[in-house]
Amino acid sequence: MPRLKDAVVNDGSPSLGLVFQLRMENDLGLNLQEKQAIVAEVNEQVTQAQTIVLAEYRGIAVSDITKLRATARKSGVYFRVLKNTLARRAVHGTPFEGLAEKMVGPLVYSISADPVAAAKIVHEFAKTNGKLVIKVGAMVGSLMSAEQVAELAAIPSRNELIARLMATMSAATSTFVRGLAAIRDKRVADSATA
Repeated sequence: MPRLKDAVVNDGSPSLGLVFQLRMENDLGLNLQEKQAIVAEVNEQVTQAQTIVLAEYRGIAVSDITKLRATARKSGVYFRVLKNTLARRAVHGTPFEGLAEKMVGPLVYSISADPVAAAKIVHEFAKTNGKLVIKVGAMVGSLMSAEQVAELAAIPSRNELIARLMATMSAATSTFVRGLAAIRDKRVADSATA
């Protein structure tokens, strides 16, 4: 297909003389090298992933998607809007290959090495923004429905579990130390009265 070169649009106003350059092409898509680079980047994320969540983002404001991206980045979740054909190529030959047939419509891809993080980030955002609809998810080798993604999101993350474990261990240690101190104080009191 022939491509149109840079077009110059003049508003006809001699006093303002506004000239806008518009890059107009029949094919606004990416070139082959850019597509290959994207597929390689996404494939690298997929090979390290434990969980992938696909959600439809139709009608969401750019500012909301930007906030969601920032939240995902802080949680270590790879978050990207991607052409479905490129995503299908990226998951080909991986344990997430079963997702390929579910990649239909405008989707955002959340990929995480933490088994819970991607589901948690997307689910929490979807609760406050009804325009983000979770379509499907996958853990290594198995597909999950939207309901199963919500159940996964309810599980505490690895960091939350570690924090709970540390709090439990700290409480047990504190109780043990207080018990030893009480025994010591009792022996000191008994030896002082004897």
